[in-house]
Amino acid sequence: MTLDELREALGAILPTHAAFDGWSPAALEASADQLGVPADRARLAFPGGAVQMIDAWFATIDRAMAAAFPPERIATMKIRDRIRALVLFRIEMVAPHREALRRALAILALPTNVAQATRLGWRAADAMWHGAGDRAADFAWYSKRFTLSALYASTLLAFLDDESEHWADTRAFLDRRIEDVMRFERLKARLKPHPERYFSPTRFLGRLRYPAM
Repeated sequence: MTLDELREALGAILPTHAAFDGWSPAALEASADQLGVPADRARLAFPGGAVQMIDAWFATIDRAMAAAFPPERIATMKIRDRIRALVLFRIEMVAPHREALRRALAILALPTNVAQATRLGWRAADAMWHGAGDRAADFAWYSKRFTLSALYASTLLAFLDDESEHWADTRAFLDRRIEDVMRFERLKARLKPHPERYFSPTRFLGRLRYPAM
Protein backbone atom coordinates (compact mmCIF):
# COMPACT_ATOMS: atom_id res chain seq x y z
CA MET A 1 0.00 0.00 0.00
CA THR A 2 1.00 3.59 -0.55
CA LEU A 3 1.11 5.83 2.51
CA ASP A 4 -2.23 7.35 1.50
CA GLU A 5 -3.79 3.90 1.23
CA LEU A 6 -2.23 2.87 4.53
CA ARG A 7 -3.52 6.03 6.21
CA GLU A 8 -7.01 5.27 4.93
CA ALA A 9 -6.89 1.65 6.11
CA LEU A 10 -5.57 2.58 9.55
CA GLY A 11 -8.14 5.36 9.91
CA ALA A 12 -10.92 2.79 10.05
CA ILE A 13 -9.14 0.71 12.72
CA LEU A 14 -7.64 3.36 14.99
CA PRO A 15 -10.78 4.30 16.99
CA THR A 16 -11.10 0.74 18.28
CA HIS A 17 -7.71 1.02 19.96
CA ALA A 18 -7.89 4.75 20.76
CA ALA A 19 -10.80 4.01 23.08
CA PHE A 20 -8.34 2.24 25.39
CA ASP A 21 -4.93 3.74 24.58
CA GLY A 22 -5.97 7.22 23.49
CA TRP A 23 -4.81 8.66 20.19
CA SER A 24 -1.31 7.54 20.97
CA PRO A 25 1.63 5.64 19.47
CA ALA A 26 0.35 2.58 21.35
CA ALA A 27 -3.01 2.78 19.56
CA LEU A 28 -1.23 3.23 16.23
CA GLU A 29 1.03 0.25 16.87
CA ALA A 30 -1.93 -1.95 17.83
CA SER A 31 -3.78 -0.85 14.68
CA ALA A 32 -0.75 -1.58 12.52
CA ASP A 33 -0.44 -5.02 14.09
CA GLN A 34 -4.12 -5.72 13.39
CA LEU A 35 -3.61 -4.64 9.80
CA GLY A 36 -0.42 -6.68 9.47
CA VAL A 37 1.96 -3.85 8.66
CA PRO A 38 5.17 -2.81 10.42
CA ALA A 39 4.70 -0.23 13.16
CA ASP A 40 7.47 1.97 11.79
CA ARG A 41 5.70 2.20 8.43
CA ALA A 42 2.44 3.09 10.19
CA ARG A 43 4.24 5.91 11.97
CA LEU A 44 5.36 7.25 8.60
CA ALA A 45 1.72 7.60 7.62
CA PHE A 46 1.04 9.89 10.59
CA PRO A 47 4.04 12.15 11.14
CA GLY A 48 1.71 14.73 12.71
CA GLY A 49 0.63 12.36 15.47
CA ALA A 50 -2.79 12.31 17.13
CA VAL A 51 -4.51 15.01 15.08
CA GLN A 52 -3.59 13.27 11.83
CA MET A 53 -4.92 9.98 13.18
CA ILE A 54 -8.20 11.65 14.16
CA ASP A 55 -8.30 13.29 10.73
CA ALA A 56 -7.96 9.86 9.08
CA TRP A 57 -10.83 8.46 11.16
CA PHE A 58 -13.12 11.36 10.32
CA ALA A 59 -12.20 10.98 6.64
CA THR A 60 -13.45 7.37 6.72
CA ILE A 61 -16.80 8.71 7.96
CA ASP A 62 -16.90 11.23 5.10
CA ARG A 63 -16.33 8.46 2.56
CA ALA A 64 -18.86 6.11 4.16
CA MET A 65 -21.48 8.86 4.21
CA ALA A 66 -20.91 9.70 0.54
CA ALA A 67 -21.29 6.04 -0.38
CA ALA A 68 -24.45 5.62 1.72
CA PHE A 69 -26.21 8.67 0.29
CA PRO A 70 -26.02 8.67 -3.52
CA PRO A 71 -28.02 11.42 -5.29
CA GLU A 72 -30.93 9.13 -6.07
CA ARG A 73 -31.43 8.37 -2.36
CA ILE A 74 -31.81 11.99 -1.31
CA ALA A 75 -33.56 13.30 -4.43
CA THR A 76 -37.06 12.98 -2.97
CA MET A 77 -36.19 14.25 0.52
CA LYS A 78 -36.75 17.77 1.80
CA ILE A 79 -33.54 19.64 2.58
CA ARG A 80 -34.04 19.51 6.35
CA ASP A 81 -34.63 15.76 6.15
CA ARG A 82 -31.44 15.35 4.13
CA ILE A 83 -29.38 17.20 6.72
CA ARG A 84 -31.00 15.28 9.57
CA ALA A 85 -30.31 11.94 7.89
CA LEU A 86 -26.69 12.84 7.16
CA VAL A 87 -25.97 14.01 10.71
CA LEU A 88 -27.62 10.92 12.20
CA PHE A 89 -25.64 8.67 9.87
CA ARG A 90 -22.43 10.21 11.18
CA ILE A 91 -23.64 9.71 14.75
CA GLU A 92 -24.29 6.05 14.00
CA MET A 93 -20.79 5.73 12.57
CA VAL A 94 -19.11 7.05 15.72
CA ALA A 95 -21.52 5.39 18.17
CA PRO A 96 -19.45 2.19 18.57
CA HIS A 97 -16.43 4.35 19.43
CA ARG A 98 -17.87 6.89 21.86
CA GLU A 99 -14.81 6.88 24.13
CA ALA A 100 -12.50 7.33 21.15
CA LEU A 101 -14.67 10.28 20.07
CA ARG A 102 -14.54 11.78 23.55
CA ARG A 103 -10.76 11.57 23.55
CA ALA A 104 -10.56 12.93 20.00
CA LEU A 105 -12.69 15.98 20.81
CA ALA A 106 -10.61 16.65 23.93
CA ILE A 107 -7.46 16.71 21.81
CA LEU A 108 -9.06 18.95 19.17
CA ALA A 109 -10.22 21.35 21.90
CA LEU A 110 -6.62 22.14 22.90
CA PRO A 111 -5.59 25.71 21.99
CA THR A 112 -2.79 24.39 19.78
CA ASN A 113 -5.29 22.42 17.71
CA VAL A 114 -7.98 25.06 17.14
CA ALA A 115 -7.06 25.56 13.49
CA GLN A 116 -7.09 21.83 12.75
CA ALA A 117 -10.38 21.37 14.64
CA THR A 118 -11.97 24.19 12.65
CA ARG A 119 -10.75 22.65 9.40
CA LEU A 120 -12.16 19.22 10.29
CA GLY A 121 -15.51 20.69 11.34
CA TRP A 122 -15.71 22.69 8.13
CA ARG A 123 -14.83 19.62 6.07
CA ALA A 124 -17.59 17.59 7.72
CA ALA A 125 -20.13 20.36 7.07
CA ASP A 126 -18.99 20.69 3.47
CA ALA A 127 -19.29 16.93 2.95
CA MET A 128 -22.82 16.95 4.35
CA TRP A 129 -23.96 19.90 2.25
CA HIS A 130 -22.40 18.32 -0.82
CA GLY A 131 -24.19 15.07 0.01
CA ALA A 132 -27.41 17.01 0.45
CA GLY A 133 -27.07 18.29 -3.11
CA ASP A 134 -26.12 21.87 -2.30
CA ARG A 135 -24.34 23.61 -5.14
CA ALA A 136 -24.32 27.18 -3.80
CA ALA A 137 -21.43 29.30 -5.03
CA ASP A 138 -22.12 32.66 -3.36
CA PHE A 139 -21.93 33.86 0.25
CA ALA A 140 -24.56 31.27 1.16
CA TRP A 141 -21.91 28.58 0.58
CA TYR A 142 -19.99 29.89 3.58
CA SER A 143 -22.96 30.66 5.82
CA LYS A 144 -24.50 27.22 5.30
CA ARG A 145 -21.28 25.46 6.23
CA PHE A 146 -20.64 27.67 9.23
CA THR A 147 -24.14 27.00 10.55
CA LEU A 148 -23.98 23.25 9.94
CA SER A 149 -20.51 22.86 11.46
CA ALA A 150 -21.80 24.49 14.67
CA LEU A 151 -24.96 22.34 14.64
CA TYR A 152 -22.93 19.17 14.08
CA ALA A 153 -20.43 19.99 16.83
CA SER A 154 -23.17 20.66 19.37
CA THR A 155 -24.96 17.43 18.40
CA LEU A 156 -21.77 15.42 18.91
CA LEU A 157 -21.39 16.91 22.39
CA ALA A 158 -25.00 16.06 23.18
CA PHE A 159 -24.42 12.52 21.96
CA LEU A 160 -21.43 12.02 24.27
CA ASP A 161 -23.68 12.43 27.33
CA ASP A 162 -26.72 10.65 25.90
CA GLU A 163 -27.74 7.54 27.83
CA SER A 164 -31.21 7.27 26.32
CA GLU A 165 -32.33 4.30 24.25
CA HIS A 166 -31.01 4.47 20.70
CA TRP A 167 -29.89 8.07 21.38
CA ALA A 168 -33.45 9.40 21.54
CA ASP A 169 -32.25 12.50 23.40
CA THR A 170 -29.64 13.22 20.73
CA ARG A 171 -32.25 12.87 17.99
CA ALA A 172 -34.57 15.25 19.83
CA PHE A 173 -31.70 17.70 20.37
CA LEU A 174 -30.84 17.58 16.66
CA ASP A 175 -34.48 18.14 15.68
CA ARG A 176 -34.66 21.21 17.93
CA ARG A 177 -31.44 22.67 16.52
CA ILE A 178 -32.61 22.13 12.94
CA GLU A 179 -35.95 23.77 13.75
CA ASP A 180 -34.09 26.72 15.29
CA VAL A 181 -32.09 27.14 12.08
CA MET A 182 -35.19 26.81 9.89
CA ARG A 183 -37.04 29.38 12.03
CA PHE A 184 -34.14 31.80 11.68
CA GLU A 185 -34.02 31.28 7.90
CA ARG A 186 -37.76 31.94 7.63
CA LEU A 187 -37.39 35.13 9.66
CA LYS A 188 -34.43 36.25 7.56
CA ALA A 189 -36.42 35.66 4.38
CA ARG A 190 -39.30 37.80 5.69
CA LEU A 191 -36.98 40.62 6.70
CA LYS A 192 -34.98 40.62 3.49
CA PRO A 193 -35.81 43.71 1.42
CA HIS A 194 -37.45 43.14 -1.94
CA PRO A 195 -34.90 43.37 -4.80
CA GLU A 196 -36.87 46.27 -6.31
CA ARG A 197 -36.14 48.29 -3.15
CA TYR A 198 -32.38 48.13 -3.67
CA PHE A 199 -30.69 50.94 -5.54
CA SER A 200 -29.46 49.47 -8.83
CA PRO A 201 -27.19 51.64 -10.99
CA THR A 202 -28.08 49.52 -14.01
CA ARG A 203 -31.82 49.88 -13.42
CA PHE A 204 -31.41 53.62 -12.77
CA LEU A 205 -29.50 54.20 -15.99
CA GLY A 206 -31.99 52.09 -17.89
CA ARG A 207 -34.82 54.26 -16.66
CA LEU A 208 -32.94 57.38 -17.73
CA ARG A 209 -32.51 55.95 -21.20
CA TYR A 210 -36.01 54.52 -21.46
CA PRO A 211 -38.26 56.67 -19.25
CA ALA A 212 -41.64 55.30 -18.37
CA MET A 213 -44.38 56.59 -20.67
